[in-house]
Amino acid sequence: MTHHCRKSSGLWKITVWDEPFFQGKKHEFTADCYSTPEHGLSTVRSCKIESGAWAGFEHCGFQGQQFVLERGEYPSWEAWSGSNAYHVERMCSFRPIACADHGHSRLMLFEQENFQGKRGELSEDCPSLPALGWGSSAVGSFLVRSGAWVCSQYPGYRGFQYLLESDSREGEYKHVREWGSHAQTGQVQSIRRVQQ
Repeated sequence: MTHHCRKSSGLWKITVWDEPFFQGKKHEFTADCYSTPEHGLSTVRSCKIESGAWAGFEHCGFQGQQFVLERGEYPSWEAWSGSNAYHVERMCSFRPIACADHGHSRLMLFEQENFQGKRGELSEDCPSLPALGWGSSAVGSFLVRSGAWVCSQYPGYRGFQYLLESDSREGEYKHVREWGSHAQTGQVQSIRRVQQ
């Protein structure tokens, strides 16, 4: 059974600026931000995660390239976008990741869509699925039993990121289209737990 999380189960705080290096207009959030322009910021160019883990998105409405933002400072877009497949100089929406539980995370991965074919299970970070013996460069589907995970296109947590959460879609990601609005390929070669 998939473990479900509630938004009230943790505390989150993100401070954002519309200019790099913590300059310009500043705003603090403790909950979802569907659209930064609605808060007087055309985009976010730097941020500090003071508590919790957050998912950032390239476009308003939690659309486009995803970024996992864990506790720390992000003085410019390179800090959150530097290892992605393409560089995104903006972030226009973000939300807390309620199920981030680094100590108790469990993920099942399947070779084909709809939980078919060869399967594997992870409870620890995996910097290289090929080194672990996963025979394919692609994954067809995921079942998130607990926690939140970041899947990356290439080994070493590089390339496009896909955030998978146990409290979203009942933890079931049956095909690539459910991984995010920017998902174009099933290529996943590294996976790690989100740090709270």
